[in-house]
Amino acid sequence: MTNTQKAIFWLLSWTWGLPVTLLGAVIALGLIIAGFKPKTFHTLVCFEVGEGWGGFGLGLFFVIGRDAAERTKRHEAGHGVQNAKYGLLTPFIVSIPSFTRYWWFQYQLRIKGKSWNDLPSYHGVWFEREANEFGDRYFGGVGYDCTTTA
Repeated sequence: MTNTQKAIFWLLSWTWGLPVTLLGAVIALGLIIAGFKPKTFHTLVCFEVGEGWGGFGLGLFFVIGRDAAERTKRHEAGHGVQNAKYGLLTPFIVSIPSFTRYWWFQYQLRIKGKSWNDLPSYHGVWFEREANEFGDRYFGGVGYDCTTTA
């Protein structure tokens, strides 16, 4: 991501994408109060919480498991790009559907006892696939990790 793209990304996130970014900021503040250290991933703020789960993105902020793969970090950052792109529509066309899809998959896996092979591709739906595409395009680069901020 170029410096101009970063500036546009931040501007859109704090204006057009304000509702989701603001929710992310509130959750970030709660995590800081709870003792979690903010880290950076490219131009986003990330928190590593727990293990054995994926993550969720809210504008300029995302939360992932400490053992999350690089691909997961890029995916959650990609949801941040979606927020900058779709703005006020993001909760309705990305966030709520993504949240619902995640928990439906968890229900199928944990309660119904299904395997990943029994389920449709998690990233087959447009908003998850697009998050991967944006993550790869804007935050690609092997080995880029969340780094502790000062």
